[in-house]
Formats: sequence, C-alpha cells, structure tokens
Amino acid sequence: MNIIELHSAVWQELRARRAQLPHALLMAGQRGIGKFELARAFTESLLCEDLAASGEACGKCLACGWLAQGNHPDLRLLQPGALVADVAAEAGEGEETGKKKPSQQITIDQVRALDDFLHVGTHRHGVRVVLLNPAEAMNRSTANALLKSLEEPIAATLFLLVSSEPHRLLPTIRSRCQMMPVRSPANGVARQWLRDAGVSDAGSWLALAGGSPLLALALSGSGERVLLDSLLAQLSRGRELDPLVAAASLDKLVKAEKRPAPLKRVVDWAQRWLFDLSLTSEGLPPRYFLGQTPLLQGLAQTTEVRKLLALHRKAIQYKAQCEQPLNSRLFLEEFFLSYARLFRTP
Repeated sequence: MNIIELHSAVWQELRARRAQLPHALLMAGQRGIGKFELARAFTESLLCEDLAASGEACGKCLACGWLAQGNHPDLRLLQPGALVADVAAEAGEGEETGKKKPSQQITIDQVRALDDFLHVGTHRHGVRVVLLNPAEAMNRSTANALLKSLEEPIAATLFLLVSSEPHRLLPTIRSRCQMMPVRSPANGVARQWLRDAGVSDAGSWLALAGGSPLLALALSGSGERVLLDSLLAQLSRGRELDPLVAAASLDKLVKAEKRPAPLKRVVDWAQRWLFDLSLTSEGLPPRYFLGQTPLLQGLAQTTEVRKLLALHRKAIQYKAQCEQPLNSRLFLEEFFLSYARLFRTP
C-alpha cells in the first residue's frame, strides 16, 4: 500500500483540481500522516509527461527521470537546511565536520532565490511548482517575502504549501491559499499500511504516534526509540526519580542527536505521557502508551489530577521555550524537578 492508497480520498480531490489549478494550495493536517509525501506525489503527477491511468506519475518519462534525480527545472523545493541534513543522515551520507549548523527554518534567501525561477518561461511548457515544507518554518520576514509572489499570481505556477501547524502561518499567507485538509487515515487502513511496511504490533505503534502512520513507522525504527526509551525510563520512576540525574542522562542524548529539534520531540513525548497519566488517574484507558498501561495505573495512584493538569499546562510553555536558544541541561532539570513534584512521598 503506497501513500496514495493511504490517502485515496484526498488524492481524488487533488486530481479533480488539476483541471483548474489554484495559484496556491495549502495542505494541512496532523504531523506524521504523509502530507509531504502526498504533496510530492501530486507534484510529480503535475510534471509527468505520460500520466498513468491512476493519475500517478509514470516514473519512466524524461520529466520523471529528472524528478528522480532531484533536478527537474520546473520544480523548486524549499525546506529547512536541518530537514535536508536529517534526510542525508538517514541515508548514511553524514555531515561534514566544521560545517555551519543547518538552519531550522526556511530562509529568506531561499525565497528570494525564486525570483529568477518565477520570471522565466517553463522549460517543458507545462506547469511550474514551488513546494514548501513545512510552511510554518518561516519567520515573519521570510513569509512576507513569499507573500509578494502570492499576491501577484503567475500563469502556470502552483505554490504548494505543506503544514502541520497552519495556525502559525501569517493570516495573509493563509488567505491567499486554497485549503486542502489532510485527515488522519482510518485506523484499520493505517494499521494495514504499517503491516505492509513490515511493522509488527502496528496497533501499539499507531497509538503511540497518535494515529499518524508515518510517525509510527519512524518510531518503530531504531533512531527515535533511543531518545524515547531514555525519556520513558526516567518518567516511569515516579517518586523514585532523581531529576538531576535524569536531566544529565537525557541531555547527553539530546546533544548527540543528529535529527532536528530533539528537545521539542522530548517535550512532545512528555506531553503525551502526562495526558495518559491524567486519563489513567480518572480510571480511563491511555491513548498513546498502551504498552505501559499497568505502569501508568500504578503511577496514577501516587499523584493527583489537579497537579497533573497544572504540569500539562506548564508543558505547553515548555514547548514554546524549547524552540528558542537555551541551555538544554537547565531546561531538562526544570522539567524533571516539576515532574518529580507530582508524586506523593510514601
């Protein structure tokens, strides 16, 4: 089962828009459900010169050959440098020592570099596509630079924006895009997709990923598990937790992590753990950590819902803070000290 079969309804909607493409299309939905992969497949279908009956790119024509090599002249892909570096690291290409740390944002220079691309004719006399992922990774200056192009529609040009957090986009950007919601696939379809990808216990991984199959697939691999398992090992200690030791242990992994935003991912998992702990405190089953149900139930007996909800609210602030430059060790110490105070001493 491929990404198009995973989102068959959305794919049909995209195909229907081919007859009259908008100037800008915003594909928005939950993180890890395959929005970018779907947007990429749609982009390839627009540039393909010999479409298959299903509406997918043929994979054989000259244009598809360029796409496979990553150098189609009528496509520009704008992504943060850190995301590109992450893909290279997963491919085993590594990173040159002494090189400047890749940006976590789509930069204004990347957007300004579109000027020449947008103001010459297309090379294959078809459509030209600018694909931005994730679109929320633009600061205000970059977004305003992009807005100039969106305000002056160019013939045969599609701006395709992909976002997991569309509320972070400037209202003026959102207002100039047609919205294409991408919903999480049905549970049964997502589990089958994971089984086809070789994931055992697909239901548990899918629950842990909040219903996002591509995130579940990433978690089932070895990379993300190291960070997650270390966090869970500390959180599961409850009142036996030593906050300073926990912070030191996790900080080493955060600093050694090659993929972008490790601290933000830690806070994401901590929020889900707190959510499940709140549910079990009320006698409800957990939503994410199904495999840790007995452990959560035991911890729930040593805390109070009032304290859990207060820390859950505070975790929202933690998430905003961890996107800014900070001392990760001190940040983690603060979090684990707050977590340890949840539990009653014997």
